[in-house]
Amino acid sequence: MAKAWTRWQDWAEVAIGTLVLLSPLVVETSTGAMWTMVVLGALIAIDGLASLAMPGMVYGEWFQMVLGALLFLSPWVIGYSDLTGAAWISWVGGVLTVAAGAMALPLANAAHSTRLPGTA
Repeated sequence: MAKAWTRWQDWAEVAIGTLVLLSPLVVETSTGAMWTMVVLGALIAIDGLASLAMPGMVYGEWFQMVLGALLFLSPWVIGYSDLTGAAWISWVGGVLTVAAGAMALPLANAAHSTRLPGTA
């Protein structure tokens, strides 16, 4: 699974990030909720694309899990837990992002360890 652009977990991260990024178009949000979802959704999608392009980039999967945790916590931290649609998108998107990152982590470790000696 060390071949670029093949891991379904990274494709899932791109899809989740894109859906979170675009969700303020269809659910009620506050300004803080909208920007949180846009920024975190974009970062999740971009990191998913980076992981697709460089399957041995282990830190990308850890970063993905941190982004997912931030997305999950954001309704309480930013204060939009009363906006049901936005909050649920953040909670579900956060859990799915952490899960996808955790499932891709062993594959990224394997891809990283199969690199040729002397390469970073």
